[in-house]
Parts: sequence; structure tokens; C-alpha cells
Amino acid sequence: MTDGPRQRGSAASSTGDGAKDAGAAAGESSVALKKEIGLVSACGIIIGNIIGSGIFVSPKGVLENASSVGLALIVWIVTGVITAIGALCYAELGVTIPKSGGDYSYVKDIFGGLAGFLRLWIAVLVIYPTNQAVIALTFSNYVLQPLFPTCFPPENGLRILAAICLLLLTWVNCASVRWATRVQDIFTAGKLLALILIIIMGIVQICKGEYYWLEPANAFEPFQDYDVGLIALAFLQGSFAYGGWNFLNYVTEELVDPYVNLPRAIFISIPLVTFVYVFANIAYVTAMSPQELLASNAVAVTFGEKLLGVMSWIMPISVALSTFGGVNGSLFTSSRLFFAGAREGHLPSLLAMIHVKRCTPIPALLFTCISTLLMLCTSDMYTLINYVGFINYLFYGVTVAGQIVLRIKQPDIHRPIKISLVWPVIYLLFWAFLLIFSLYSEPLVCGIGLAIMLTGVPVYFLGVYWENKPQCFDTFVDKLTYLGQKFCVVVYPAETPKNEECEEIELKEQSAPLSEKNRDTQKSADC
Repeated sequence: MTDGPRQRGSAASSTGDGAKDAGAAAGESSVALKKEIGLVSACGIIIGNIIGSGIFVSPKGVLENASSVGLALIVWIVTGVITAIGALCYAELGVTIPKSGGDYSYVKDIFGGLAGFLRLWIAVLVIYPTNQAVIALTFSNYVLQPLFPTCFPPENGLRILAAICLLLLTWVNCASVRWATRVQDIFTAGKLLALILIIIMGIVQICKGEYYWLEPANAFEPFQDYDVGLIALAFLQGSFAYGGWNFLNYVTEELVDPYVNLPRAIFISIPLVTFVYVFANIAYVTAMSPQELLASNAVAVTFGEKLLGVMSWIMPISVALSTFGGVNGSLFTSSRLFFAGAREGHLPSLLAMIHVKRCTPIPALLFTCISTLLMLCTSDMYTLINYVGFINYLFYGVTVAGQIVLRIKQPDIHRPIKISLVWPVIYLLFWAFLLIFSLYSEPLVCGIGLAIMLTGVPVYFLGVYWENKPQCFDTFVDKLTYLGQKFCVVVYPAETPKNEECEEIELKEQSAPLSEKNRDTQKSADC
């Protein structure tokens, strides 16, 4: 990892024949990420990343800690509301700092390079490779399970199929942004249809009088003693179930009209997911008692077997489709995070380059895929997720706190959306409660997570902060960048994309010239 500006210069001077021609013409053709994500695809990214396999497989984490059906439903509603508040804060940050990279970009701009790098470091090292590996393994498990009805599928078979899934979706993402968003749209629609089917069956059950566990007297009847610590854990589990709500902020620069579509997508998606989560859980308890639900390893499959009869195969297929779309959404957004980190000089500059014709960040996608494939080869990925889940949640609060800091440091900065500071304060109070409880209940796990994150400090000072590195090291990095550009046919993108919208603006400016300052302001706002 070397200094950002120096990498850009060396990369520009060491392109291959095809890449060199494209790089030389960068000023004319302006190779850049395309704005191809509309409102529907934006909603698909948020919904598709939040709704993975959890609501189908194991929504019991909330129930077993809440100790009653009624309190569990309250937890799902409250965590949905808190998630919506957090997303509202991110919406303001997303249009105030309109850069891809999400919370990494916001933390870096507000709190400085080291804080931003630590957010990126923990994401690169553990969070995204492990999450993608787990989702891919869940996909392969549900695909192979029907072939092994009396036993578990072989471990190697699961890993090979998971690897094939990752390679296929990486190829799709490398080929076209539009293809990737279409895959996301289709599979998000599929998982929503499956959940709507569950909700409809629940409504049918209620109409038949099967609502024993929804009556207030029974809903709040505890199957174990209420405990404040367990209830707090239920809220923590509920918050994790909504994970992925901030992923659209990673691709801000590829959104069509981000000042409008970013907040709209958030306002549409989070309430929809909350509705689906709450009513899917209501549907489950119309067919299963809390004890049956807690005993099931795949709640939706058990639910389907009870109510769908010969059509029960719909549920495992729905889980497989849901996880396939989840892998695609995670690959798409995480590669943009790594792209943004490389552009800021926090990762090798090759990862900030895009294909000269397809305009996709191929090196970042390949890096994401390879790191996930390596994680598939380990047996400790679930342990790693437990360690860094705390750190991931920590940075949500740091980012929202950054919104308040930015209000104080730059009160006059242009904010297309400006929410009341009451909302970030509410979010931070809830966040602090869960964080303190996590530290109290699992100090060792949280401590190891912090230690993993802090390994990024020496890496930052050696790789980013230290500028005058030995000439031999810079030469070696330049040669690797050169080979990477030749292999992937990529160049560093133009700072200002010259898409059709921007070209129209320039034509208008030629006919009605503005002052230099106003022209720059208008270009940055519209492009």
C-alpha cells in the first residue's frame, strides 16, 4: 500500500498498449463509472442485502432471547424503526458527501485518514470475505440438501459449489453494471414473493382461527423468565438482522440522480423490510408454537412442510435464490468500497481502476472474489464473524456521530437533506446501550475484535502515512500495477464522469456561459 497520488502517477505511466491508448484518451472519452442504478435497482440493493437467508432459516435468535412471542414482535418493530433512523442519518451524509464508499468515506472525511483506514481494514480483512463466504455456503447447502436427504452434504462439495457461485457472480459483475443490477432486481423480487407467500399463508391461518400465540394473554406469556440481559441481546440480534441497510451508500456515484434516489430508496426499502420481517414472524407463529420454532434449524422450510404439502419444495428453493442474490449484492457493494479505498490511497491504486470499455471496477471485484475464496478454505470464518460483528456495529455509531461533528465543524456546507439532530441522538443512545451491553456480556470477544482492528494501525503508518519509501519498493509496485492493468485492461477513471447528462449540461453552458465558480458548482452538483 503506497501513497495515493504517487500511485496514480506511476500507474498512469505504466499502462499496457490497450490500456495506454485508453488512458491517453481519458480526457476525451472520460472512462468512468456509469450512472446506471435507478430507483428500482437502488431499492433492490438495499432490500437484497438486508434480506438474506436469516428470515427464512433462523429468525429464532430474537425469539429465544425475548422470551415471548409478543416481546419478540416488539423487538422486530423497534429495531426496524432504529434502522430507519440510522438510514435517515446516512441519507443526509450520502448527499452531503456524495462519494462512493459509504461509512468509510464519511469517517475518513470527518475524522481523518487513520479512522477511515481502520474501517476499511476490518472490512477488507474480515467482514466482507467472511460474510460472502457464509452466504455462499448457505446457498450451496440448500442446493445440495435435496440430493442428500438422509445426511449432510459433503463439506468439499459445499465449498466447491460456493466457489462456483462466487466465480459466476464475479464474472457477471465484471461484465456489466446493468447485468449485475438486473440479477439483483430479479432475485430480490423472488425473495419478496416468497416472503409474501409466507405472509399470505399466515393471513389464511388467522382467518381459520389459528392465532393462539397472537392473543395478548398468550403472546406475552414467557416460555422462560424475562431477563434484561437477554432482552438486550434480542435487540442486538434484531439489529444484526437488518444489516446491509447502509450498502446503497457504497455506490452513490453510480446512482442516477443520487440527491433524489438515495433518500427515496432508503425511505421505501427500510419500512418495506420492517413490514416483511414483522409479518413473516407473525405468520410463523400461526403454524408453529414458540418451542417448535426454536427447535427448527430452517424455520421457513418447517413452515412450508406444515402448510404447503407437496409444494413444500418452494421454501428451500426460495432460500437458495435469496442467498444467491445476497452474494451478488454483497460482491457489488463491497467491490465499490475497496474501489473507494484505493482511490483515496488506502489500498493499491490498481483496485481503483476500471475497464476501458465495460466501465466496471474489475480489479476490485477480483480482489473481493479472491479474498472470499481464501476465506472458504478456512474453518474459522464463523468465529471471525463473531469477533468483528461488534466492530462493524461500532462504526455505525461512529459514522452517525460524525454527522453531528460535521454539523459543528461545517455548519454552512450544502446539505440537500437536513434532518433534525434529534434523530442521530436517538440512534446513538440506542447504539450506546447495545454497545455497552456487548462489552459487558462478551468482553473477550469484543476485545479480540478491537485487537484485530488495531492491527491496521501499523499497516496505515507503514503503507499510507510513510511517503518516502525505498525506490526499489515503488518500482516493484509500479511493475505489479502495470501487469495488473495489462491483464484486466483497466485505467484510472476520470475525476468527473462525462456521461450523457453531463454533456448536455456542458452544451447549455456553452450557449449561456456562467462564471467559473458557478460552472464548477453546477457540474459537481449535477454530475
